Amino acid sequence: MPVRGYLSVFAALLVLTVITVAVASLDLTESATVAVAVTIATVKATLVAMFFMHLKGERPMVFWSLGLTGILFAALFAFVLWTEGDRLAGTRFLDAFGSAPKTAPSEGGH
Repeated sequence: MPVRGYLSVFAALLVLTVITVAVASLDLTESATVAVAVTIATVKATLVAMFFMHLKGERPMVFWSLGLTGILFAALFAFVLWTEGDRLAGTRFLDAFGSAPKTAPSEGGH
């Protein structure tokens, strides 16, 4: 790819960065702001992967392995969030004998 192509991708990345900053200053809901920012970040990551990492001309097998990696990462992330949800919902953890852990005795009391 000629230098002109790299410069145009670089310019697109700069414009997308400015758009991300501009969206953050808009009066949108928090979830809408995050959704727009993640969408722009995905476009930017795709541009970097396709042009600067030279994946544009790769065989489909490379994309299958990248897709599988993405699916496994999402599954791992979802599993961590799922298990953390137990603690956040107020589940009490028990010790090996089925009773709640005892707190340490206070110091200095006779």
